[in-house]
Amino acid sequence: MTAMLAPDRRLSVAPMMDWTDRHCRAFHRVLTKRVLLYTEMAVDKAVIHGDRGKLIGFETAEHPVAIQLGGSDPADLAQASRIAEDFGYAEINLNVGCPSDRVQSGRFGACLMQEPALVADCVSAMQDAVSVPVTVKCRIGVDEQEPETALFDFVDTVADAGVTSFTVHARKAWLKGLSPKENRTVPPLDYDLVRRLKRERPALEIILNGGIETLDHGLTESEGLDGVMIGRAAYHTPWILAGADSRVFGDADSVSTRFEAVEAFKPYLARRLEAGTRLHDMTRHILGLFTGEPGARMWRRILSERAPRRGAGLEVVDEALAAVSRRDEAA
Repeated sequence: MTAMLAPDRRLSVAPMMDWTDRHCRAFHRVLTKRVLLYTEMAVDKAVIHGDRGKLIGFETAEHPVAIQLGGSDPADLAQASRIAEDFGYAEINLNVGCPSDRVQSGRFGACLMQEPALVADCVSAMQDAVSVPVTVKCRIGVDEQEPETALFDFVDTVADAGVTSFTVHARKAWLKGLSPKENRTVPPLDYDLVRRLKRERPALEIILNGGIETLDHGLTESEGLDGVMIGRAAYHTPWILAGADSRVFGDADSVSTRFEAVEAFKPYLARRLEAGTRLHDMTRHILGLFTGEPGARMWRRILSERAPRRGAGLEVVDEALAAVSRRDEAA
C-alpha cells in the first residue's frame, strides 16, 4: 500500500505497559496537542481475537496517536495492523525492545534483536497490509551481542525491508539475569552509539529513547537526531510535557498552570465516569502532576485514598485540588 504522511516524531511519549492506556493519553493530550502518544503494547493475537474496543479503542481527540504491536508472526501482525489502521491509528510500531519473560515466551520483544531477518519479514507483511507508516522500537542489542555490530546489522536488515524510522532505547537488554525493571536502569546507556547510527545512516529517521529525565535533557541528548521519546519521566512528572508545544513545535502551549490542566481534564473524567469508568482508573495517571510543588503530597494522598472508593466522583478531584491550592497560597 501507499504510505500515508508520517506523524511528527520530534517528541513522543513511550509505550509503557499498564501506564499509557487511553486515560493516560487523554490526560497527556490536555498538556500537549503535538507530542506523539503511543499505546501500551498490544499483542497481535489479542487484537485479532479479543475485545478490540476495550483493548485498542481510543478517542479522536488523542491524535496524534500510534499503536505498538507485539508479535513475531508476519500474517498475524499484518492482520492486527489492518485492524489498528481501521481504528484510525496514525502509525503502527513493532516492539523489538521489551525484555519481560512474558514477551520472551511469546517470541517477540527484545529477543527479536537476535532474528533481524524475521523482523524484516514481519514489517514487510505489515507494510503490505496498511497505508500508515510502520516503525520499529528496538534496543542496541541483547545479552552477549556486541551493540556496535548488532544494532547496525539489525537496522540495516529491517531498513532493507522498507522501514525508515527506528526508535532506539540506548541500552542493551539482558534476557536472563535482569528483571524488566532492572533492564530499564542497570545496563549502561550509550547515547553516542545512537548518534553514530544516525551519522552513518543519515537517510533513516532515528529517535532516541532511554533514561531521559526532563525535556531539556531530551533535547540536549537528541541533538543531531530526528527526535526523542520520553518514557517514565513523562508519566511520573507529566508537567514536563506542558511546554513542549512551544519549545519543540513552535505552537502555543495548551495550558499554563497545573490547576488549569486539571480543570481541562475534568470534562473527560466526567464523561468517562458517566460511562462507568472508575475514578481511580483515570486519576492514577495524574498523581505526579504536582511533583515538586507545595501540596504535592496532599494531592497524591487524597487521590490515592479516596479515588478507589466505590462511587467516587469529581468531588474527590476538587478536594485534592483545593488542598493543593491552600498549600500553594501558604507557600
